[in-house]
Amino acid sequence: MQQSAPATHIVSVILLSVCCACSGEKSHTGNVPNAANAEASQSVAGGCDASLWKHVYDPTRLQQLASCLSVTGVIDESDADPDGDQHFLLRLDPGQDSLVNKRNRKKKGGDLVVEIVCANPTTMKKAKRACAGYTNPITIPTLGAHVRVTGTYVFDSHNGWEEIHPVSRIERL
Repeated sequence: MQQSAPATHIVSVILLSVCCACSGEKSHTGNVPNAANAEASQSVAGGCDASLWKHVYDPTRLQQLASCLSVTGVIDESDADPDGDQHFLLRLDPGQDSLVNKRNRKKKGGDLVVEIVCANPTTMKKAKRACAGYTNPITIPTLGAHVRVTGTYVFDSHNGWEEIHPVSRIERL
């Protein structure tokens, strides 16, 4: 059976549209201002684990800016929070400055806050339920380590700064 050129073109456009719609990839760089050097992806292959959200204490305080984002930088500070999270300050590599806001610059020295949920014992009574029966397997990097952090990029409405929380993956560079 022979098809006319316009019919073949229409079928090709439809197939291309279906393939793009079903790929599972969505770019969130439109939500992340000037994130030229940050990689945005929504796929599990890209490194984000949406199931970690069930272990976030009081997730209503975190407004998602990008569901999955990878950033690079150096660990400046690392502390265990009472809610069980490992709290880091990440000095971002050049070109990612737009991922921090005025509050990050004022209160965190321009660093991005990064949190691995349920990495430590929970001492805060209200947060115990979020980590009950779960310990995060992500290895906690050392101070001064150059890393790639992948997770959900959020605005923390309680503190006013931007963070990667929860972290899905940390790779040493």
